[in-house]
Amino acid sequence: MASKVIMPKLSPTMEEGQIARWLKKEGDKVSMGEPLAEIDTDKATMEMQALANGVLRKILVNEGESAPLGQLIAVIGEADEDISSVINEAPAKQTAPTPAPASAPAPAPSPQPAAADANGHARQAPAQSESGRMIVSPLAARMAAEAGLDLRTLHGSGPGGRIIKRDIEAALSETKPVPAFPRAVEPLRFQPAVVASASPYRDEPASEIRRTIARRLVTSIGPVPHFFLTSEIEMDRAVEMRRGINALDPDLKISINDIIIKVVASALIQHPAVNASFQDKFIRYYEHADVGVAVAIEDGLITPVIRSADQKSLSQIAAEVRELAERARSRKLKPEEYTGATFSVSNLGMFGIDEFTAVINPPEGGILAIGAVTPKPVVRDNEIVIRQIMRITMSCDHRVIDGATGAKFLQTVKKILENPLYLVV
Repeated sequence: MASKVIMPKLSPTMEEGQIARWLKKEGDKVSMGEPLAEIDTDKATMEMQALANGVLRKILVNEGESAPLGQLIAVIGEADEDISSVINEAPAKQTAPTPAPASAPAPAPSPQPAAADANGHARQAPAQSESGRMIVSPLAARMAAEAGLDLRTLHGSGPGGRIIKRDIEAALSETKPVPAFPRAVEPLRFQPAVVASASPYRDEPASEIRRTIARRLVTSIGPVPHFFLTSEIEMDRAVEMRRGINALDPDLKISINDIIIKVVASALIQHPAVNASFQDKFIRYYEHADVGVAVAIEDGLITPVIRSADQKSLSQIAAEVRELAERARSRKLKPEEYTGATFSVSNLGMFGIDEFTAVINPPEGGILAIGAVTPKPVVRDNEIVIRQIMRITMSCDHRVIDGATGAKFLQTVKKILENPLYLVV
């Protein structure tokens, strides 16, 4: 008897999945428990296993396409079994109407012979799914658009031939350098502006991570009443402590962010009203500090959790952050590793950002946004001196945290970071 393969629930917050890659093709034999496909969920890429023995008779959702939980995506049956009645139960695929382009339409992508690039190397044929659609990540599409690259000339190295970030970077590295201006430059002649029609555009399917981020932001910045508190911190002693620890044991590789996580965890235990979440009819207070650490990945953002960070040493936190961040970027985190934080930290200092505000990840009561550590002139004892200054901004859920409560929490964070020996008391 034919068995239905439906889109499974592979994470607690998953509402739909995107087929990253089919590990079997139509006509292949499959066994119960054998990996059948790789599914992009809202946070990670996970394997879907076959729940029946037989032959993969029909694939109904192609690579790069999405389906909601419970939708029929394939059929397993006997080689000569009639599966028409099962296939007829599947909902018809809905395709968005194709808008009329504002300019002459570009020809549809079609297989073309390999062409030579500027260096004489043969280019690969464009990556396409079985349905003929080009498979490209949203980040790669944006990078290609900004650089003026034709995606049809690229070969994808991601799952199922998907064009990803590294393919765009490789293509950009092959481009010829822009020649210098000649010595004699003619004066600019201004031409009357030509009014062009509206720009043509291309629609790319949003990844599951990006869709989840969009949904969660709607449930955060609107329903959650945010307010923000900012503080400046002298980081000279923390920077010196980090330098000293790493000099004693370079393998530890302690970062400023690791120190901040440890300090935040310590401050959360001292201020239990901040280590809490609003639960509609009650407020939940947590005994330990499970600190979420925002990590940027190709398609968006994920927040691995350092469990009981208040009870861990700096070396333990540093090793765990590195290991979780690496698996987050390769989309190998388990659901329990990126859900259930009691408070979060988001650091954009490494990108040269001095100050920003972060959006709370419900049901957490707050999130701390960390800016860059920058040498700045300050007045101390009526003298101008240079200090390593870092600005932090706390986003608070006003249903849980009042202004004075948040301010006292930041005072503790500031006190410990400016005097990190408190960590060993």
